[in-house]
Amino acid sequence: MAGVIDDGEAKPATAARIYDYYLGGTYNFPADREAAQAMLQVLPLGPQLARTNRAFLRRAVRFLAESGVRQFLDVGSGIPTEGNVHEIVQRINPDARVVYVDIDPVAVAESLELLEGNEGATAVRGDLRDPQSILSHPQVTALLDFDQPIGLLLGAVLHFVPDDDLAYDAVGQLRAALAPGSYLLVSHATADEAPHDQGELDVAHDIYRRKTATPLGLRSRAQVERFFTGLDLVEPGLVWMPLWRPAPDDPQYFADDPKLSSGLAGVGRIP
Repeated sequence: MAGVIDDGEAKPATAARIYDYYLGGTYNFPADREAAQAMLQVLPLGPQLARTNRAFLRRAVRFLAESGVRQFLDVGSGIPTEGNVHEIVQRINPDARVVYVDIDPVAVAESLELLEGNEGATAVRGDLRDPQSILSHPQVTALLDFDQPIGLLLGAVLHFVPDDDLAYDAVGQLRAALAPGSYLLVSHATADEAPHDQGELDVAHDIYRRKTATPLGLRSRAQVERFFTGLDLVEPGLVWMPLWRPAPDDPQYFADDPKLSSGLAGVGRIP
């Protein structure tokens, strides 16, 4: 793969760089490619799933920006790739501000390089499992005004916090810091109605457990809905990723059977 970074050092795989590999990116190491290829043996639709999730994120972020949201906190933002949040929202409102947060130092470093000269966007290293360290980060508080609406983006990240108590508590703390009129965006892998048998899922879980520091845990529709408790779900609600306000330029991988996307997506407004 031309242009793939490789500094010669052995580096553990991360979810962010596996996702980058599936998107056709160049910010990944041999361990990431090895883990990604192992996943493809049991879940061959990995690249299509990643691109479908990315398309949902673009559509939802565009909706938020067009609804007047001017601040965005993207937790678990991953590696920069085409159609980043800041590119979308600053095209609609040049004054929009974006903070990317990721646990992977490579993702943060590459984001900062991409954002050089952009005073309305930055990237910081942070862990979703420690929400207060994100909320109190000096670069976060310098760029975002928590007295005004914020779009909290949790795209394809919560399934990497398999402990339910930890995940719900983390989202609850982040939500509690947001002003009325803010939005929560979530996309989440699920096994509900998806065509994967338990054996395949067990193998996938084992690969993430052995090869990365980010264990994988799927949730049911009811469990994903719980993240939106007390919020006003934006139409069409919590749906399969391709069904959330589809656009003509979307990938059409799962147009005939959206549940094959194996991911639920929704946006909720804090009243």
